[in-house]
Amino acid sequence: MSLRNLPPNVLAGSYIDRAAHHRKDSAWIAQALNDPASLFVPVWRTRSLVLRSAPALGAMLIERQHEMFVALEPHTQSAPPTFLGLFRGRACFALGLDDATAPPAFGAAEFQELRTIVGVLDRDEAGLLAYARALITWRDRHRYCGKCGVPTTPINAGHAMRCTNTECRAEQFPRIDPAIIVLVTDGERALLGRQAAWQPGWYSTIAGFVETGESLEDAVAREVLEETGIEVAHVEYHSSQPWPFPQSLMLGFMARASTTKIAMQDDELEDVRWFTREEIAAGFPRTPPPISISGCLIEHWYDLNAPRPLREEPGARSWNVRPT
Repeated sequence: MSLRNLPPNVLAGSYIDRAAHHRKDSAWIAQALNDPASLFVPVWRTRSLVLRSAPALGAMLIERQHEMFVALEPHTQSAPPTFLGLFRGRACFALGLDDATAPPAFGAAEFQELRTIVGVLDRDEAGLLAYARALITWRDRHRYCGKCGVPTTPINAGHAMRCTNTECRAEQFPRIDPAIIVLVTDGERALLGRQAAWQPGWYSTIAGFVETGESLEDAVAREVLEETGIEVAHVEYHSSQPWPFPQSLMLGFMARASTTKIAMQDDELEDVRWFTREEIAAGFPRTPPPISISGCLIEHWYDLNAPRPLREEPGARSWNVRPT
């Protein structure tokens, strides 16, 4: 499989029409907010509302007339809902709820941490919940102006925050923290590491945030060298994945090692090893699930030169990340 025809990673893809041209159209936004067909995505304490329907979970997207919206309305934040775009042809808004009080319970509907359930949700719905969560979390963390300290107010249908100080009027926009994530290989082996807090047997690719004034390629070389002591000679872009926990954008790469002797230079990782395809197929190490870009990088490398895809290997094991 070439990099040109890779399917989009989980949380990525064209699942929504962002309809950015409507954000400054206050009349259109007001009409959409009161449209009975519009959808609302509740967010409470970074948690998303989902409906348990054995054996799966589904995103709980509610209309204004729904009894759940009526029950949640007294718990909403003072800021108006944030316009997300058109989801399956319907206007969609993120509905931020007050952190201080627990929202009412509704049978099989409950608020859960998206990170633990993203793998069992419909891909489009997972992307929508992540988008809503990211914007509400950003808004909650930027209630005050970073320049003068005065309270801010949302503008552009929630996609910017403006200082209410008339002598300042500084505007803030949703920030994204770029991070590289890279699978380093020497051809037949993959370089994987693990953190001390992870469950036994868990290993993953090398990752880290891009620093100020640094190119992506430079960040790959630096992070790999700092965490493993390995130098890389060839870096190739693979794909990206939004990871709004709270605001990362993961930029995936494949890299070829020019040295192979491991010498960990910081304490971020507990262990770093080279693994063969045979070891990965046999179940040690346990690798990240394919919902993460790390798992996709490993799968892509494995499948390039293996008799069958990694997902078809009966002995292969991924991290046991399941909904609570």
